[in-house]
Amino acid sequence: MNPQNGTISNWNEEKGFGFIIPKSGGKTLFAHINDYSRTHKDPFAGLEVEYFISTDQKGRKCAVDVRPLKGHKKHSPSSGQRILSIFLFSGFAIALYTLFNSKLIPIELVGLYATMCVIAFIMYAKDKSAAEWGKWRTAESTLHILSLLGGWPGAALAQSFLRHKSKKISFRVTYWITVFVNCGALYWLITPDGSLWFKNILKNINHG
Repeated sequence: MNPQNGTISNWNEEKGFGFIIPKSGGKTLFAHINDYSRTHKDPFAGLEVEYFISTDQKGRKCAVDVRPLKGHKKHSPSSGQRILSIFLFSGFAIALYTLFNSKLIPIELVGLYATMCVIAFIMYAKDKSAAEWGKWRTAESTLHILSLLGGWPGAALAQSFLRHKSKKISFRVTYWITVFVNCGALYWLITPDGSLWFKNILKNINHG
């Protein structure tokens, strides 16, 4: 199969998809950011590209292996975002271990954070798959609630490694708000009042 040439007619930066007008003529082709070269800068309307024609799950034609015809190379910012997400995840894991080792938080709280991180990562992966195949999406509010409840380190990994929800400014701002609120709640839980409250909650659960 030979590569085709075309021009991106429009591109939705927040949603991560656009359309390509084939140079040879014919209908425009759908293109998703996941099928775009990761070694080049983000696409934009008017950019000349080469691509291969494929079909999606519903049998519709789409463009894959999309890359600019010339230039447009980049020093990928995604690598920096991945390093940051690993740093956040690792740093927070160390902080939790230190707090637990110092007997400032119970093992149940560590387990809660671990569980929420796994759930958050899975939900991001599920939502990304749904976005690619046109299926029912997970509400952004649900993803934010998971972060608020302690899944934000897992969400950070999902955003950088899955390249999902990593560009939409409004989503990112809300995400960081959930991070700060959750960390503030954790700080309160290691105070005498917060620690007593959490111990009472665990006692009621165990006796329930």
